[in-house]
Amino acid sequence: MMKLLLVAAGGAIGSVSRFLASSFILRLAPSFSFPLGTFTVNAFGSFLIGLLWAFSDADLVSAPLRFFLFAGLLGGFTTFSSFSIETMNLFRSGQTGIALGYILTSNIVCITLSFAGFFTAKSLMAG
Repeated sequence: MMKLLLVAAGGAIGSVSRFLASSFILRLAPSFSFPLGTFTVNAFGSFLIGLLWAFSDADLVSAPLRFFLFAGLLGGFTTFSSFSIETMNLFRSGQTGIALGYILTSNIVCITLSFAGFFTAKSLMAG
């Protein structure tokens, strides 16, 4: 039961954080046709998950905190479903180039940032 409560609490915080961050980014670039809000949130979340995974890998994160952070907070913060619907809408509106660019950019940037976060944390722990 405790695991569920940790995931639920983290998910609530992550979802609200995603909404606020994405909304803020959209206010900064309202006419940008690329889904910048979701992209930025997913990129930042990818960096964070890499960073936190390295700390977790070094046993610096307790098991309960892992549930809260990974399944809850970051699971609620990053959003593949929003990415998917935005990509589908780009295709449906005939913006094939932007849709394909969004797919490639999101995957390359987010995976790269996951590694960057992981190696950043490893170097911080090494001193």
